[in-house]
Parts: sequence; structure tokens; C-alpha cells
Amino acid sequence: MNRSALSLAALAAVALALPAGEAHAQSYRCVGKDGKKYYGQTIPRACIGQPVEQLNAQGLVVRRIEPQLSAEERAAKDAEAQKKREDAAAAKEEQRRARALLATYTSVKDLEDARARALAENDKAIIEVDQRIEAIKARQKKYQREMEFFAGKNKPPAKLTQDIKDAQVDLEAQEGLRDVKKKEVTAINAKYDEDKARYIELTKPKK
Repeated sequence: MNRSALSLAALAAVALALPAGEAHAQSYRCVGKDGKKYYGQTIPRACIGQPVEQLNAQGLVVRRIEPQLSAEERAAKDAEAQKKREDAAAAKEEQRRARALLATYTSVKDLEDARARALAENDKAIIEVDQRIEAIKARQKKYQREMEFFAGKNKPPAKLTQDIKDAQVDLEAQEGLRDVKKKEVTAINAKYDEDKARYIELTKPKK
């Protein structure tokens, strides 16, 4: 049995489930796929796959019969509903961000001052990392001189060997941190550029 036949059978089953008196008095109405309205004491064939309104003897709608959906149609409907929920959530988040932006800054200058502070703090962090790197390199030179003392003589102490390894690990970690901090300059500017453009848009006089 094809889908049209199944749909018609399902609609007929709905009609047959009604009490005899009510079934006799009722009629059905729908808008077909061609945009035309169809009426009938039984559900018109043109109503298959379309929402159907059940009318009482006075012509008032007493029930709405939704069309049966295929698995693909149900999946598409669920996907559409999910997208609407996601769009609504995104719009809500955008409104929250807009309120937060307006609550944080009172002017474009205020925003640029915040950018300058963020960049200054990042610069300070880079300087501190550079200082730690220099201190580690100084330790490495000291360890190297101690290793030279043992060259061709006794085996160097295990602690000295471990200190050299630890210093190299520390150096690589600090150099990696410095790279991250330098890249943060671009990220900071991008953030404040975006906030600035959004702030200007939100505070622009309405025409």
C-alpha cells in the first residue's frame, strides 16, 4: 500500500471513530497543495497530506487533523525545530552580549583605554617571561662550567645532570609561554576591534 493510500486510510479511521450522529453531521475542509479549498462529508482525496479541519453542523472547526509524516519528513521537521531553537538561543546570547557591552563601556574612548590596559598587562607578562628565560640561561651557563670541571675526570654528580635537564625543560616551557603571550596581542586587538564595531553599531543614533 502506498503512502497516499495509508494516509487516506488513517484519515478515514479518524472519521469512523466518531459517534454515528456526529459523523453524520460533520464535514471536512482543507487547503489542497494547489491552494484551493476542498470540502466534503468525507475527507476529500485532495486533502491527503494536508492539515484537515473537521467542521460541525454549524460550520465551526471542532478538530484539526494533522497529516501523517514520513520518517524523512519527521526528521526534516525535527531539524527545523532544532534550528529554530538554536537561532533563538543565539539571538538571546547576542542580546546578552550587547547588554554586557553597553554596561561595561560608556564611550569608545573607554573601550580603547581598556584595550591599552590589556595590551600593557600582556607586555608586562612578556617582560616577566623574558626575565625568567634569562635567569634560566644564567643557570645553564653555571651548570656548563661545572660540567667542564668534571670533563676527563670523575663522573659528574647525578644532581648536576638532573639540574641541567630540569633547566632545559624550564627553558622550553618559558619560551612556549612567551610565544603564547606574543600571539595574544593579535587576539586582544581582534577582540577589542570587534567590541568597538559592535559598540558603535549599538550606540549609533537611530534615524
